[in-house]
Amino acid sequence: MRDEIHATVCEKGFNPQKNAFVQSFGSDQLDASCLLIPLIGFLPHDDPRVLGTTAAVERELLRGGFVLRYSTADSSDGLPPGEGAFLACSFWLVENWHMQGREADAQALFERLVALSNDVGLLSEEYDPALQRFTGNFPQAFTHTALIGCAMTLGQNGLTHAREAADGRG
Repeated sequence: MRDEIHATVCEKGFNPQKNAFVQSFGSDQLDASCLLIPLIGFLPHDDPRVLGTTAAVERELLRGGFVLRYSTADSSDGLPPGEGAFLACSFWLVENWHMQGREADAQALFERLVALSNDVGLLSEEYDPALQRFTGNFPQAFTHTALIGCAMTLGQNGLTHAREAADGRG
């Protein structure tokens, strides 16, 4: 059953015109949660579809140096357009870049993300780069889980930056 599900997702969840995995079967809408594909071992980080998904997220969902979960302007989720950048997705992009050998990009974005934390090291669900403020739920455990995973992926250097941010030194 696992192999059948994997094949179905690869066949129906990948949009060849976008060269990316998308929000739902048959859709052309990107969703940055697809950055999890290599992080959970669904496909290897160097699979051309993963590389294409990373590039598409950069091209279409990167705003002000942070990642939107998806385009709210093109979504049928019922919410008004204009959400902030989804911080967990931004951490997932760091991990993708790191696994793809883009160390300088990964480290720079990681440091920008960690620097957003407040005086006690907490982050929100979203960040509005234009207004330079947290939006969404605060504090957000999902964001912190993504931060921890990202720091572990980056190794000791990432863990040191995360600890310093939590201590108010980062």
